[in-house]
Amino acid sequence: MTSKKPQIPLIWHADNNKTVSEDLSERNRAVVDEFARLIKAGARETVLKAVRRMPPPSMVSLFVHLPLKRARKLTSWLDQPQLRIIAELNPSFRAALLDDVAVQRLIDVLDGFEPEEAADALDDLPDEVAEQVLPRLRERETIETLRGYGEESAGSIMSRKFVAVPVDWTVGQVTADIRANAEAIEKLYAVNVVDAEQRPVGYLRLRDLLLAPKETPVEQIMQTDFVAVGPETDQEEVARFADRYELSVVPVVDRDGRLIGRITPKQLRRVLREEAEEDLNLMSGLPADSRPDQPIRRIIRGRIPWLLAGLAGATLSAAVVGAFEEQLAKAAILASFIPIVMSMAGNAGIQAATVAVQGLSSGTVTFADLGWRLGKELIAALANGAIAASVLILLVLLATQFIEVQHPIILALTAGLSLLSVILVAVLVGASIPILLERVGIDPAMATGVFITTGNDIISVALFFLLMMTFYL
Repeated sequence: MTSKKPQIPLIWHADNNKTVSEDLSERNRAVVDEFARLIKAGARETVLKAVRRMPPPSMVSLFVHLPLKRARKLTSWLDQPQLRIIAELNPSFRAALLDDVAVQRLIDVLDGFEPEEAADALDDLPDEVAEQVLPRLRERETIETLRGYGEESAGSIMSRKFVAVPVDWTVGQVTADIRANAEAIEKLYAVNVVDAEQRPVGYLRLRDLLLAPKETPVEQIMQTDFVAVGPETDQEEVARFADRYELSVVPVVDRDGRLIGRITPKQLRRVLREEAEEDLNLMSGLPADSRPDQPIRRIIRGRIPWLLAGLAGATLSAAVVGAFEEQLAKAAILASFIPIVMSMAGNAGIQAATVAVQGLSSGTVTFADLGWRLGKELIAALANGAIAASVLILLVLLATQFIEVQHPIILALTAGLSLLSVILVAVLVGASIPILLERVGIDPAMATGVFITTGNDIISVALFFLLMMTFYL
């Protein structure tokens, strides 16, 4: 009886791999499970043969969905060209993947990265490991320069490879130079035009180079509506610039205005993706760097502070309710309104805060807009609150037909007034807190977590009982 050579029975189904964050289809899950089985069995050649046929997005998705132990094993099998795919992974996941990897293997991996990607990966490694690896990298000097810039700055993500031509050249000279250096140019989005001091004065679109006669001076057809940033500019601000001015490439200049690098569309997409992931985590009450594959110990360490903060807030809310024990004893029906006002206040506050955070992220909302934003939100909250209050009044009047309570009409009107009031206050808090946090240098996405939910719970319960004491009890 002959042993059967293990095979990968399925090819990755590309239609179901639009993004690595999607749930795997049943077919792709079978592929991942088969890869995991073969990696565990040590079927190196079979796995590598299948991996070589996979497009880069599918390889990224495979790494993300494999068990971390199997993904690390696969990393140890890949050769230099294939290791390049690791640069496409989320930085936190990439750091976990390279954790405990031998120094020489780390050098092999990072030598396959672009300098800016290698610098980013080194920042995610322990300092003692980075100190051993850095001196032995081929692009050591360039990587050291990039690491000298601030974290999450334009300089830390820029590519030092760019195409620049003198302003006094002709189109023929430019195209000849590009052809002569074709092997060194990986992707060409635009051609920078610089003066004698290496300062950018414009750029050439590819269509202009193709359509203009060879003898045309560059100065006549170059575009001058470019926007450049400094190396210390925050990467999120760079992404806003690119989105606002519809830029595909952002030039980076030093203090003297000389061109030193560019930020490519790939880096811009990565920045936007990372910032969106961080905001989503913070809005969910999680640490900004949370990811699905974290070890249990790190999950506990990252989440427990937020859970304890929520517990503290819930305890304060319970204390507020307890402070009105006498009022509850007089009218037990009031207890049934507590979850209503807390839920409505929380929803209204989160809605307003989410819109504010989105506006701050896109640059369409600033601290100067605070008064206008609050006015607009309060008018909308007044309308929405009035509608919700009217519905609550009708529900209370209907319920009092079956439940005996004192002064049902006054109870219904007071309940409606309370709901309207807590919605107005919740929207005021939700719309203003993110802008104020941004003003003092705190990520506004944190506002949609514990700050808004806990704060609105306490305020809404206290306001509800105060209005009930004033108009009903």
